[in-house]
Amino acid sequence: MSAAILSVRDLTVKAHLDDETRILLDAVSLDLAKGEILGLVGESGSGKSLFCRSLVRLLPSSRLKIEAGSVLLEGQDLTAISDAEMLNIRGGEIGMIFQNPSSHLDPVMRIGDQIAEGIRYHQGLDGKSARRAATEILSQVGFPDPICQYQSYPHEFSGGMRQRAMIAVALSCNPKILIADEPTTALDVTIQAQILQLLMELRDRRGLSIILITHDLGIVAQTCDRIAIMRGGKLLEEGPKRQILSRPRDPYTIKLIHSHPSMPDAEPVAEVAVAAAPVKPILEIDDLHVRFRVGGSLFRGSAVKTVSAVSGISLQIMPGETVGIVGESGSGKSTLARAVLGLTPLTSGHISFEGADLALQRQASLKKLRREAAMVFQDPFNALNPRMTIGQTIGEVLLVQGKIAKADIPQRIDELLDLVGLDREFASRKPRSMSGGQCQRAGIARALAVDPKLIIADECVAALDVTIQAQIIDLFRELAARMNLTLLFIAHDLAIVRNLCARTIVMYRGEVVEDGPSEQVFSRPSHSYTASLVAAIPDINPDKSLFSDARRVPQSIPSIKSMP
Repeated sequence: MSAAILSVRDLTVKAHLDDETRILLDAVSLDLAKGEILGLVGESGSGKSLFCRSLVRLLPSSRLKIEAGSVLLEGQDLTAISDAEMLNIRGGEIGMIFQNPSSHLDPVMRIGDQIAEGIRYHQGLDGKSARRAATEILSQVGFPDPICQYQSYPHEFSGGMRQRAMIAVALSCNPKILIADEPTTALDVTIQAQILQLLMELRDRRGLSIILITHDLGIVAQTCDRIAIMRGGKLLEEGPKRQILSRPRDPYTIKLIHSHPSMPDAEPVAEVAVAAAPVKPILEIDDLHVRFRVGGSLFRGSAVKTVSAVSGISLQIMPGETVGIVGESGSGKSTLARAVLGLTPLTSGHISFEGADLALQRQASLKKLRREAAMVFQDPFNALNPRMTIGQTIGEVLLVQGKIAKADIPQRIDELLDLVGLDREFASRKPRSMSGGQCQRAGIARALAVDPKLIIADECVAALDVTIQAQIIDLFRELAARMNLTLLFIAHDLAIVRNLCARTIVMYRGEVVEDGPSEQVFSRPSHSYTASLVAAIPDINPDKSLFSDARRVPQSIPSIKSMP
């Protein structure tokens, strides 16, 4: 390994609270070599982001102080320099890209101007030269028409393109080190692969040193040179990625590795047993179309256009099936789920839940759906009322449903908390005092309070750490088996769907392009789009390439009905 460009020794950060002093970073020591990608791995609250913010002295609160240690950037101790000197280090020497670009890009400033601003400040170029340099950076990070897109605002781009713009802003200052804080967590698997590939290309082209913060060992296995594992503000172990992944020393590292839903290690999913007698579908969807009106103006008299979110889908879901619905953002997954539950109007077609047709018998169907179907949402915090305790939230559902006597509600709340693996004392707690995984378990308990036959889980583990994801998936598997639940599990993480669901449906641009047993869909995909999704899954095997020609998504996708 080449000489370290960054050397951190015994970095200690403490929080000075009203009644106590708490250690948040406990004597962390790390080196970063020139041109190296270091993966910083751990769950939420492990200290990953705080460690990187401490490097540039951007602590999130005035109560947090760097109490000890040194941060040497090419021999200069960043903990000892003045605030004015630190301004030149931030951006100019160490750049940072964040998880949510929408929160860190100025919504009222053109993308090109945001890049040019850093160039003018750190490189001292005039306006014309800065604009030319900014256009070149836009080209480097993959904008197809950088001259035209220079003039665009953040809201005019997709999430993947906004993340590219965020990377361009960080590169505008020509830093030596780039800190990437969970840069792909909110992105689809194919877009994630593109962003990771971009970071690796920039490392090779510019000689950048990169610290990649993530909780996904699959990402670091295929992009990083070394891995550092953090938990509770401590560095548990670090070393070359193959050493860490093949011979982990710490029990927590072993737990992380075993929790990763890696495709080759996935156990076969048992097929749903089919009874000898004919079984009627619990859910039937026939030639469903959902269109939304966009554009048009009352004053200008311009024509109204429509966007087809769901286009001619026909499906049958049998009782007790676990069905995964996968596809990228904008494929129509969530629109389909909302249409099934009667939350989105149907443009044409039919949805029947246990014989009740949502198009022909809307009121009767909605009444049946609300008594026998439930939904688990993506964001576990925003899905719960922050002013209500968990017991009050579950009790409200039980009261409205009216299936059990009012006097029996407290006992039923305890039973539901037992079902989802929460201690009964959580009935008196509010969401703000709970972790993301605990809130998601409470959301599942609320869904079970309906005593449902059908549960739709919409990206319900996307915001959770990998070990918590594994726990929630195990919980769904156990509940589906114990209660004979029918589960529609919507996700863009194919490895999770492969582990949980017996059947997988692949959607693209509002259409179903593949539908079949999970074993077949993942091992022998019949459609090029499915193959591209499977190829883009980060695998924990460092020798498996993340980048493949199979990821090239075709521009025109035929529906499954027209496929051979």
